[in-house]
Amino acid sequence: MSRWFRSEKMEYISLIVNEDAAHGCLDELGNLSVVQFTDLNPELTPFQRRYVSYVKRCDELERKLRFFTHECEGFNIDLANAGSVDSFLATACCKDETSVEFLKSLEVELESYESQLKELNVYSEKLTAEYNSKIEYQEVLEKARRFFMTDAPPMAMSALNRAGGGANGSFVEALIPEVEDGLPREMSLRFSSISGVVSAKERIRFERMMFRATRGNCYSRFAPIEQDITDPQTGLIEDKYVFIVFFKSLSIENKLKKICDAFDAHLYPLPDMDDSHGVDRMLAENAQELVDCRTVLLKNQDTRFRLCETLSYDIEKWLWIVLREKSIYHSLNSFKADVSGMLRGEGWVISEYVNEVRETVNRAHTNMDMYMPSLVNQVPKPWPTPPTHFSTNKFTYGYQEFVNTYGIPRYREANPALFTAATFPFLFGVMYGDIGHGLFLFGAGLYLLWNEKANDEARLGEMTGGLHSGRYMLAMMGFFAVYAGFIYNDCFSLGLDLFGSRYFFNGQNEGKVKEGDIAYQLTPYGDESGVYPFGLDPIWHVSANELLFFNSFKMKLSVILGIIQMFWGICLRGINAVYFKEKLDLLYEFIPMICFATALFFYMVVLIFMKWTINWNSRMLSATCINPTNSGWGSSDYEDEWQQCDQGKGDGTCTPWGYPCQGNDDTAAKCPLDFGGSGDGCQPPNLITTLINIVLSPGNVDEPMYKYQPAIQNFLLLIAFVSVPVLLLAKPCFLSKQVDIQVHHHRDDDAEEEEGVHGAGDHTFGEIIIHQAIETIEFVLGMVSNTASYLRLWALSLAHSQLATVFWEKAMLTTLGMNWVTSYVGFGIFAGVTFGVLLMMDVLECFLHALRLHWVEFQNKFFKADGVRFNPYSFKQIIIDSSA
Repeated sequence: MSRWFRSEKMEYISLIVNEDAAHGCLDELGNLSVVQFTDLNPELTPFQRRYVSYVKRCDELERKLRFFTHECEGFNIDLANAGSVDSFLATACCKDETSVEFLKSLEVELESYESQLKELNVYSEKLTAEYNSKIEYQEVLEKARRFFMTDAPPMAMSALNRAGGGANGSFVEALIPEVEDGLPREMSLRFSSISGVVSAKERIRFERMMFRATRGNCYSRFAPIEQDITDPQTGLIEDKYVFIVFFKSLSIENKLKKICDAFDAHLYPLPDMDDSHGVDRMLAENAQELVDCRTVLLKNQDTRFRLCETLSYDIEKWLWIVLREKSIYHSLNSFKADVSGMLRGEGWVISEYVNEVRETVNRAHTNMDMYMPSLVNQVPKPWPTPPTHFSTNKFTYGYQEFVNTYGIPRYREANPALFTAATFPFLFGVMYGDIGHGLFLFGAGLYLLWNEKANDEARLGEMTGGLHSGRYMLAMMGFFAVYAGFIYNDCFSLGLDLFGSRYFFNGQNEGKVKEGDIAYQLTPYGDESGVYPFGLDPIWHVSANELLFFNSFKMKLSVILGIIQMFWGICLRGINAVYFKEKLDLLYEFIPMICFATALFFYMVVLIFMKWTINWNSRMLSATCINPTNSGWGSSDYEDEWQQCDQGKGDGTCTPWGYPCQGNDDTAAKCPLDFGGSGDGCQPPNLITTLINIVLSPGNVDEPMYKYQPAIQNFLLLIAFVSVPVLLLAKPCFLSKQVDIQVHHHRDDDAEEEEGVHGAGDHTFGEIIIHQAIETIEFVLGMVSNTASYLRLWALSLAHSQLATVFWEKAMLTTLGMNWVTSYVGFGIFAGVTFGVLLMMDVLECFLHALRLHWVEFQNKFFKADGVRFNPYSFKQIIIDSSA
């Protein structure tokens, strides 16, 4: 855990290798995953780099592999798993040949597969287009014949003569000549037509456009095609319609053909439909051609499927190899060629792996038979802040990412994730505390842990991958929800009498308890046996003041937990100041902050515990007048010894400590403590009023709990008030003196330099004043607002328990007494709303509120979150990222 508290130590190294051995060196270093290289050629564009040609070749190989993957997805072929990344990296793929030879052999192999697949695809598109045209022509012929046989109106003049008959027919014949434009009268009256196929989604627009272009001088009919037609470009099924349009003008025909071209409609010629034998012969010939075309198309599809199936076994392995080679050449592009034949690289490396890096580089040179030694030396850091890296495992990874989402910790800064791993699930449990609901959540976490190995090897989506990463967090959230449920003694809004209640109602065994009856303790007040062994007594769940008691308990618990967590955050600020040897931050930020927080807020926690531990029965009894002859005299509730007073000096009653009551005495007169205030310490105070009066009414404590409380609170208030100006002004003043010393040091060197330094010092000092003022205001006001923000622990816990109560009472209790049908329906409603609201929405709500408490209330006390993440040169991470 100490390694998780602060990031790994980093060293900046210079790496000098032989150019011929550079590939082998980076191949070995990529497996170590402990080096982050710095770009030594920032002035060069990507196309001016030394190894840009190799990177382009790798990009081309990636493109081909993506093409293969897309083709396999088209056939729903799953890619074969290349195994675990670790086993892949441990297996040498190209040790017997150089990287150049390996790339060339892989390029030749993939080029061969790509040319085959592209040729098959082109042939498939042609076959599909031809097959579609055959289907469309077949449909056009069938639909046109059906139309002419059933729906076509009479088109010949002979039909008109038969319909008219007699004199009308002779009159028509007289009006229409026998021969017109060299054609018989029947042929001159015959309509022209065009037919074809149009897309279903264009059908309405197509019909409307024809009507408008011809001004209604055309007659069109449409019929859907039942067979599936595949788009040769996209491979998707599309719906189409057969159309036939009749018209009587050459100009209309030209317009219609242009409209067909605009809507990408396919036109097909129609034979003489009066020749039924010729039409049948054409249908038979086209059907035979359709069968032949389909046979060839299926053969092409089967060949492509077999080729894609063969490729699917190696695609992932090839992709990982290409990614590894590409990362090597990409990293080599950041090296600088200072000397011919040698490359120099620089970067950050984890300190404990420096020797291992040196040995790895030397081993790579030895394997290449390079006698010129390599050099791995530590050099001065090029910038002041090294990158931040934490070594995590399966458990800590989720919590570290939890913190990194907000911001990366500074180098060697205290890591909030170490404490978040414990406090986050705990605070979630405080808000979600319920035994029953927590068990469901805990079970979900255990299920993810049980399937951990299978999920590690599976390809998970974004949501399932996130749940898998946070499986330990989810299990701990469920565990602490169950733990808090036992503390609250709450299971689906019901109390569990696990250890036997320490209270009883008169007549409870006979069922004679009525509303308003008082429960009595089984043991005397203060007896240890009267304390419920674990959690709260179940009697509170059936008491009339249940809500009042739980509200008071949970509200105080929320304040205690919040102040303790914020106080620890301030302590971490001091720990950081000590570690980084920032004396000014320690003396003039941490100490004023801790004094302010202790004087006003930690004192609040002390008062809460003090009020809980004081025997108020004894104190209030000490200020109560009792007749010595009464049976209550000598009660064990009073802690001290009973003393009888001189009854002749008062009204005959005495206080337990021997004060003779006069009949009109106030509490202060009868109380033996002499703490001051109206009750003199014998009455329990209202803590909210007490805390408010610390600031608004200094020295005024109406109900003190201990002696000299007003003076102590005034002293604490003075400490809080003094700490604010110290926090605001002390650090800037000392920094100003340091700037003046620097200016005086440069004064004898150059007057111009002195003016420049002095100007820079004034600018820096102004920024420090503004920054310190902002930080002071944020801290002082934040302590108040953050303390109030922790009350969300109480609010969400209350909301959860009350929702569970409402669901139980309205869905279950109201139906249990009816009949079995309504009971089943009620249980279904209860289970549904419990799952949807309490097991889904409320889990997310409590998660987000716990997240906010850590990001805002806790981490802002010490966490800078402006670090730089360590991105090592790692084959494993590159492959994992590409698979995401």
